[in-house]
Amino acid sequence: HYSPFTTHLKLTLLGTGTSQGVPVIGCGCRVCSSTDSRDKRLRSSALVTVGHLNVLIDAGPDFRQQMLRAGVRHLDAILLTHEHNDHVIGLDDIRPFNFRSGQPMRVFALPRVAAEVRKRFEYIFGRPIPGLPRIELIDIDPDSELQMDGLCIKPVGVQHGKLPILGYRIGDLTYLTDVKSVLSAEMDKITGTKYLITSALHHDYHPTHMNLTEALAFVETVAPEYAWFTHISHQMGRAEEIGTQIKPGIALAYDGLEIDF
Repeated sequence: HYSPFTTHLKLTLLGTGTSQGVPVIGCGCRVCSSTDSRDKRLRSSALVTVGHLNVLIDAGPDFRQQMLRAGVRHLDAILLTHEHNDHVIGLDDIRPFNFRSGQPMRVFALPRVAAEVRKRFEYIFGRPIPGLPRIELIDIDPDSELQMDGLCIKPVGVQHGKLPILGYRIGDLTYLTDVKSVLSAEMDKITGTKYLITSALHHDYHPTHMNLTEALAFVETVAPEYAWFTHISHQMGRAEEIGTQIKPGIALAYDGLEIDF
């Protein structure tokens, strides 16, 4: 397990796509028909690894595929950013981890999000039935810190349009997705971030997501050493082409990207 003297942490981006993923069903655009692996985007999710500790951020509809592709054999906890389906609907597939550990999966979420998970997965929280997933829902206080075997995780409140959701800061890295804006009080939590992952949907205005121009301005404000964009729509353009348009130190993320910090 992680100790305070361990400095090696790794974040793996398991998915970097928007709610529809890329390619989009039935779409024949240049991005969806691309053969570049960087243009194949599962729904947004990330895995934090410290020693033997594996902590997942979001469990969307591609959860099973992401776990298999990344070779994840055990999972210690799941952090949820918010309750939209592309971030929670894969929770039923935690069952193999339950079976292996013999324990319920710890799932951390805002109280509002936890209530929605109980509603959407009502069958899990009723009378125990063999074979069903087992979840221990734990409410997050946005102004507190989570401690997991010495790993300190700080929730960061962001606005997904008018919906308050969470991102997470872990050491020198901050992971944010589905961001439209960040209140000044929460910006203080991000100060000093060396590595920033944040969302950039596409080029045009969107009421609940930053577009590329807004995301670039946000990165300039945070001033990390390096930044990657995630939660990317097929309307953004091909990774090979967009990559040449972004400033030094800023890149489009891609599925499978590993960041050591």
